[in-house]
Amino acid sequence: MAKFIYAYHGGQAPSSPEEGQKVMQAWMAWFGGMGDAVVDGGNPLGMSKTLTSGGVTDDGGANPVSGYSIVNAADMDAAVEMAKGCPMVADGSGSVEIAECLDM
Repeated sequence: MAKFIYAYHGGQAPSSPEEGQKVMQAWMAWFGGMGDAVVDGGNPLGMSKTLTSGGVTDDGGANPVSGYSIVNAADMDAAVEMAKGCPMVADGSGSVEIAECLDM
């Protein structure tokens, strides 16, 4: 099994505590469906800065990362298939960038 990072882009803050509970239930159901493949459920991320040789950008760039998770999967195709159940993908509010974690 290989490890993959899911970098989440987009999403929306819940408009009420009730909506927040609904959103959390959707994420927990998705994680639950992946079972032991979830290595680290991760966390949402706050505002970011992007550093380049030209300086610092305060807004995190054009499409900043909003969260991450780490999963085990047989290969990239399996990791992509699992990511299709992401609540942000399902509701159209965001996307998932998928990358294999390489051993050094």
